[in-house]
Amino acid sequence: MLPQPATSPRSKNAFVDMSTSKRYKYLKRIFKWRHMDFEFALWQMVYLCCAPRRVYRNFHYHKETKHQWARDDPAFLVLLSFWLFVSSLIFAVSLHLGIIGFIKFLLWVIFVDCIGVGLVIAGFLWLVTNKYLRIPGSSSIEHVVEFGYSFDVHLNAFFPLLIILHMVQLIGLLFDPNLFIARFFGNTSWLIALTYYIYITFLGYSALPFLRNTAVLLYPFVALAIIYILSLSFSWNITQGIVDFYKYRVI
Repeated sequence: MLPQPATSPRSKNAFVDMSTSKRYKYLKRIFKWRHMDFEFALWQMVYLCCAPRRVYRNFHYHKETKHQWARDDPAFLVLLSFWLFVSSLIFAVSLHLGIIGFIKFLLWVIFVDCIGVGLVIAGFLWLVTNKYLRIPGSSSIEHVVEFGYSFDVHLNAFFPLLIILHMVQLIGLLFDPNLFIARFFGNTSWLIALTYYIYITFLGYSALPFLRNTAVLLYPFVALAIIYILSLSFSWNITQGIVDFYKYRVI
């Protein structure tokens, strides 16, 4: 365990006050559509799918100008909500879920898959990075991973995963689920989606100059590769399993 720098109660209180103020301003801006930069948020979404490093370079600029790593503009969250609706609608139509089934599915995707799982992952990585990955001596509140930033990293990583699993993956449903081609396409879609998630998450934390040894965040790749190989070897169609799970949740 790395020795932790001492932080005075005064600096802790200042950090809490600052975080509370930032969250209030962020939530307040959700209702001010004219103040949101949707064009820039869309740019981020495009580059998260093809060149995610460019997105995190912009976070450095944001830190210099806004004095925080986390987003202060909820435009990305609003657009993500739109894509959650559209992709879930496409997924629900493909599975013939019906209107009530679609509503249940959409609520599950938003509050469990995106927000619920995101809060767990973001909270875990927020604790781990602050406790174990900060450079010794980084006691300033400027050298603390913000929880808002951790959740932003999750949202960044979640968007490509959403596109792959709710849209691209559906092509595999055109084949008989017992065929190897269906199993290969579906399981490979999951491999690519989770690889994107892990890699973009790694980029998010490695962009912070006061963290070290962030390469440990890439270790899940090993488990992911093993599970992928085993799934093909033992004829486990992950896509079909998830489809059956969602149908069970909404019917």
